[in-house]
Amino acid sequence: MALSDLAGLLLPVGIFLAEMIVVTLGTLRIIFIARDRRYLAPLLGFFEVTTWLFAIAQVMQNLTSIGCFLAFALGFAAVNFLGMLIEKKLAIGNVIVRIITHQDAGDLVDELRAANFGYTCMDGQGATGPVRIVMTVVKRRQLDDVLRIIETRQPRVFYSVDELREASDGIFPMPKPRRAGVVPAALTWLAQRDGQPGHDLMMPAVQEEAEDAGQGYQQPRQCA
Repeated sequence: MALSDLAGLLLPVGIFLAEMIVVTLGTLRIIFIARDRRYLAPLLGFFEVTTWLFAIAQVMQNLTSIGCFLAFALGFAAVNFLGMLIEKKLAIGNVIVRIITHQDAGDLVDELRAANFGYTCMDGQGATGPVRIVMTVVKRRQLDDVLRIIETRQPRVFYSVDELREASDGIFPMPKPRRAGVVPAALTWLAQRDGQPGHDLMMPAVQEEAEDAGQGYQQPRQCA
């Protein structure tokens, strides 16, 4: 294969990959703007526009190349869902879960408390009679754990999940350690540094109980 033929093949591939990066960064940037990540969003915007300039410059220099046009269009179309997939894997931020049930919610709140999830429980009135409303604010990466508790204890109950833009201190279980890729781990670290300053949100329920009772809380010892 001649060198010119190889260059003609690699150029559309490079444009395709560059456009994939552009759309992915653009999706993440919009999501972080909505989450008020005022430092992370401009950083992603810088790399987004830099990569876009490279891709569009190659297309403009090869206006007669159908391969460059197709690579640019296919890169945009094929990666529309990739940015949302990465954002889901990052699971940055908090959500509020509202549970409305006609049954006794005692077993449900006991399970939430045992898992160190904070909650607020109140009485309400629905279209068919009195109901019990349970609300809890959780980390997005811990949402599956809460939904698993709900489906186990009251599988036919009504619940809704909404994004939460900002929250003060609360009760959250300690996060489980997990391995992440290089890019998600780096974005998660940047997002955490870009968050609003405040107290540590990872306060177990037992610690809050001790503080409410006026007792000192001692961190449990770890086994050697």
